[in-house]
Amino acid sequence: MKSMTRKAPPAHPFKPRSALRLCFGSALAGLTASAWAQAEPASEAVVTKELPSIIVVGTTPLLGVGTPLEKVPANVQTIRGRDIEQQHSPTITDFMSNNTVSITTNDAQGNSSQTDINYRGFTASPLLGTPQGLSVFLDGVRVNEPFGDVVNWDLIPQAAINTIQLIPGSNPTFGLNTLGGAVVVSTKNGRSNPGGNAEVSFGSFGRKTAQIEQGGVIGSNLDYYFTANVSNDNGWADHNASKLRQAFGKLRYTDADTTISLSMGAADNTLDGSQTIPRSFLDNRHQAYTFPDTNENQVGYLTLSGDHYFSPNVQLSGNLYYRHYRNKNTSSNVNDNFGEVGDDGVIDDIQAFNDQSVIVTDSYGGSLQLTLLNKLLGHDNQLVIGAAGDFANSHFTQAAQQAFFTDTRATVGIGGFEPQTDAKTRNENWGIYFENTFSFNEQWSMTLAGRYNWSKAVIGDESGVQPLLDGNHTFSRFNPAIGFNWNPTPAFTAYATYNEGMRSPTAIELACADPAAPCSLPNDFIADPDLQPVISKTFEVGARGRIGNATTWSAAVYSTNLSNDIQFVSSQGAASTLGYFQNVGKTRRQGLELAGRTQYGPLGIAASYSYVNATYRSTWTESSASNSSADADGNITVHSGDRIPGIPSNTIKLRLDYAATPKWNVGTNLTYRNSIFARGDEDNQDSNGKIAGYFLIDLDTTYNVTKQLQVFGTVKNLLNKKYSTFGILGENFFNGPNHTFDSGATTNEQFLGLGAPRGVWVGMRYSWL
Repeated sequence: MKSMTRKAPPAHPFKPRSALRLCFGSALAGLTASAWAQAEPASEAVVTKELPSIIVVGTTPLLGVGTPLEKVPANVQTIRGRDIEQQHSPTITDFMSNNTVSITTNDAQGNSSQTDINYRGFTASPLLGTPQGLSVFLDGVRVNEPFGDVVNWDLIPQAAINTIQLIPGSNPTFGLNTLGGAVVVSTKNGRSNPGGNAEVSFGSFGRKTAQIEQGGVIGSNLDYYFTANVSNDNGWADHNASKLRQAFGKLRYTDADTTISLSMGAADNTLDGSQTIPRSFLDNRHQAYTFPDTNENQVGYLTLSGDHYFSPNVQLSGNLYYRHYRNKNTSSNVNDNFGEVGDDGVIDDIQAFNDQSVIVTDSYGGSLQLTLLNKLLGHDNQLVIGAAGDFANSHFTQAAQQAFFTDTRATVGIGGFEPQTDAKTRNENWGIYFENTFSFNEQWSMTLAGRYNWSKAVIGDESGVQPLLDGNHTFSRFNPAIGFNWNPTPAFTAYATYNEGMRSPTAIELACADPAAPCSLPNDFIADPDLQPVISKTFEVGARGRIGNATTWSAAVYSTNLSNDIQFVSSQGAASTLGYFQNVGKTRRQGLELAGRTQYGPLGIAASYSYVNATYRSTWTESSASNSSADADGNITVHSGDRIPGIPSNTIKLRLDYAATPKWNVGTNLTYRNSIFARGDEDNQDSNGKIAGYFLIDLDTTYNVTKQLQVFGTVKNLLNKKYSTFGILGENFFNGPNHTFDSGATTNEQFLGLGAPRGVWVGMRYSWL
């Protein structure tokens, strides 16, 4: 699904209401995207007036015909692939953090390719066990991994991105996990992206990248696209190196009525993480708490998609996909029970464990969608009906190895790995949805939508020694949506909308939900009492518009309320992996978004402000022994009104683009984020206080030596600020000389996910036709 300017069928009932040429979602949100700072050539403006086009936005998993921009009741944001290329962002998450409204990142893993995305207070994270609140799609295929709903941003082929669209709210048509929004990625094709290029770059932290891209047309009906890249990075800190290998290709057939596309991709990445470190370690911000901690991500996927116009008013679209995913995680962990006397009367003298888990998932499925453009009661009407089925088989194994710490906090194994868990899961998700947009007149329209979801998760113990692991869980619900749009002039749109969504508990949550049998995440399953599905209800009111030919703006106010929200409750302090999942009642994310973009000659300016008030709305108790406000049993009480950790309330972003000459462009991103609470401080009472906010400046520049040769440079964190994006409370076991292991002198501290210091990179790109 994607935003696009599409050739309209002859009898399309939605007529363009002006000759203005908009950049997909720019009129929706005034996104801070660098490419918008370039003025449209006058010749293009003339052509556009002669041949007006309909600007459509995809509001369902499959694009279909799309919905006219003026009839979308949401503050949608759209990023174009060339915007990411122009800023030379190292990762997708980095670009979104710098340029999109209401998005921030948390670096809990200590690796820039494994950051969490927070959008309006909802998370899409690669960390297994993190409650997810966003659904992510790649060319109409949901890429939240079925085992845990995690999102591996490093597996999305960045060079192949045509657009990224952020759909806010609980839009039910996108199915499960769309609590706070959907992130929808569409890829390039050879007809729209002819020619090729090769690019190399290098710079700070030993980062070296190489990339090739080629697209073109074969005959009159076929086109092709291919890209591949490699990246090696030593990491800015100790033990957080990265190796990424990505490839993506697409072959398409198109004629007047039909488009058929076959795409495939693969990735093989190794990502080391430095974890969070306690405040007492800030004498050397480059050190890791313990190591090794490595994720090996591998994926291969194949997608067949197509659409066909039976008539100018009837279109059928669909897709089929297969995806093979493998993750191997090796992590070093302190033995929380070191020095304690066991049930057998023996003192536990094992300092550490190396935990190793492997997840292998084969997922497949398909979608089918029918779009009808017609008249209803004499008025324009668009009806979309769709169905989707997604299925996955996952195999999870986990083993543990006893270990001890060296003076550098590396773990050295004692003996071999002993199997702990061997489980298989089966996920089945069915969905039937509709969306109907009815135009009362040229100014008013109404959108009705809904989706019925049926989800089943079957968990089975393969080891024969954990029978409590076996379980069969089914969830279902119909989620509705309604929205109204008012367009009194072509340059102004106001809207109001209400929608609902559902997230069913994942297999990992269901298999770790027993307070009497806490498990180690992401490495162990014990039992699976039922959890309730999370239900979201979102209200949003907003407006967007254009002033003259150079300025766009948007504003939105929203409130999303969750019932039966799921939280991982630690059994031995927030930083411990030992605990269980539970429904914690109600939570709320509500806020304000303001954005604008304008062009003054060679200077483009884009700015945004977002306010997010994320709070618990129920009272509940959790174990957080490292919290200074904990009682004698290590428990804290979370009250209604306490802020949810990790979510900043205020974020300001400014993007400046200056075309110094026709060949030379200079840009800068300025980002401010205020303070956050650390995880484990859900009651907001810990004496360590909040994690401080920060202000960052990034620079980028591009110079076109010739039409084919381009050189570029980027500077991240220009002022070399020392800052943190994430915090968690925990127990520090390394208070011996030079931070060596000392279980007899543990301290409760704030552990921080640190931001990278200043980095500089340069590169060049050579293009050909």
